[in-house]
Amino acid sequence: QVQLVDSGGGLVQPGGSLNLSCSVSGLKMSSYSMRWYRQAPGKEREWIVSDPSRAAGGTTNYADSVKGRFTISRDNAKNLFFLQMTTLKPEDTAVYYCQVKYLDRTYWSQGTQVTVSS
Repeated sequence: QVQLVDSGGGLVQPGGSLNLSCSVSGLKMSSYSMRWYRQAPGKEREWIVSDPSRAAGGTTNYADSVKGRFTISRDNAKNLFFLQMTTLKPEDTAVYYCQVKYLDRTYWSQGTQVTVSS
């Protein structure tokens, strides 16, 4: 059974940093492309970054809204997927989700709240 559990959200001041983690079980994460999404209050869920698997090739892609401020990384040995967020802005306030597609199904984490406010 595939399961994604994210953590690391919280309250941070504008200009601050926060690191999110996504723990993946039920599959070998290194074989799959991983993604982060977010959903702000009253808005649709928004894609923010895709990290291809080594087999898929290609490069990591970031949404323009986070490019240069957010960075993803992996620890494939531990099945962990990370999102490092810097220079945070109030408009980054949202619930953040990690996601993977496996055997024609899409799996989501439960979401972690990030609030950027002074």
